Amino acid sequence: MSSTFPAEGLDHLHRVLAGHIERGSMPGLAILVAAGGRVHAESIGTSSFDETRPLKTDAIFRIASLTKPVVAAAAMSLIDDGQMGLDDSIDHWLPELTNRQVLRTLESELDDTEPARRAITVDDLLSFRMGFGIVFGPGEPYPIQKAEAELGLKTLGPPWPPTPWTSDEWIERFARLPLMRQPGDMWLYNTSATVLGILVERVAGLPLETVLRERILGPLGMEDTAFSVPPDKWDRLTTAYSPDPETGELSVLDGVVDSYWSKPPSLPDAGGWLVSTIGDYWAFAQMMAEGGVRRGVRVLSGEAVTQMTTDRLTAQQRRESALFLGDDGGWGLGLRVPAAGGPGRGTSTGYGWDGGTGTTWRTDPTTGLTGILFTQRAMTSPAAPQVFTDFRAAADRLVDE
Repeated sequence: MSSTFPAEGLDHLHRVLAGHIERGSMPGLAILVAAGGRVHAESIGTSSFDETRPLKTDAIFRIASLTKPVVAAAAMSLIDDGQMGLDDSIDHWLPELTNRQVLRTLESELDDTEPARRAITVDDLLSFRMGFGIVFGPGEPYPIQKAEAELGLKTLGPPWPPTPWTSDEWIERFARLPLMRQPGDMWLYNTSATVLGILVERVAGLPLETVLRERILGPLGMEDTAFSVPPDKWDRLTTAYSPDPETGELSVLDGVVDSYWSKPPSLPDAGGWLVSTIGDYWAFAQMMAEGGVRRGVRVLSGEAVTQMTTDRLTAQQRRESALFLGDDGGWGLGLRVPAAGGPGRGTSTGYGWDGGTGTTWRTDPTTGLTGILFTQRAMTSPAAPQVFTDFRAAADRLVDE
């Protein structure tokens, strides 16, 4: 892709990221930066530590939680078409989740509950306030965490190996658990996205990947974005690595021929199972930046994009979620957004999200700069790894110079 960014800034960006490759932090990475009609994409390194051929910009990465904004956009497309509304209860489509019980405390046993004060809404799922998600605590897991693990839901911890359950089986098992908090009370990560994906299937009456293909991926030309990788694309699939939390030593998380992604999953998990390329994801980010339109094709209404990228959280909810969102982050509908009333310049405070396999996207609405970085090194905590912060700082220099 061509570029008219300042050469000095691009050289600096390349040197900073190449340093991570040279130090052995990861075998390769791919980046895309865009602003004001200028687009620059490049790849550095190789697809695995055993590979010698240079990585190409059409390499396929497991994008993990960057799946969430894509599925949220599909849900907003259904809302645009009047098939559901933000304030609608999900009970009509997900009767398994009617009459929820809620734990009295996080430490409570599963039968120590009280009735939910209201039904879960579509907004609750998109804003991650349905009342169930990842929590951190000292020592032994809470009873609710043990029960979730025993059910094989894969929503409160690493999603691999993938859950064996289909969408219907997964939601039936999830319905056996009480909520952790009352609907609407608190931002809790991840589980809402998986439930949202099943809701989208039920509303549309189609498999989730079909809905994504018809409403988002197809119109945007995202041909390499899917829940699995067919054999004719295996040569473009990168190897994923995971660092030891203590030593940092890397081990293979997922290969190619024996990849978890070599066949369609039982559950197309909207929480984080898509693969993609930087070019594909740029098509999505560009659509969002242009108010739901890309190259003359309207995918979402302008109102839907505004709703997605506007902070929905209260000040208290932002404080409680700072571990994931940072001190200057809020949450819109399916993605991180600048906190209401907070600082607004720079990709670090822009809207977008990160993927636990080492991927990140941010668009700065003040400068129009979009930065997309796909790596092969999994994250070890919700905090941004050094390669993310280095990338964002170097990318911001491109529009500051």
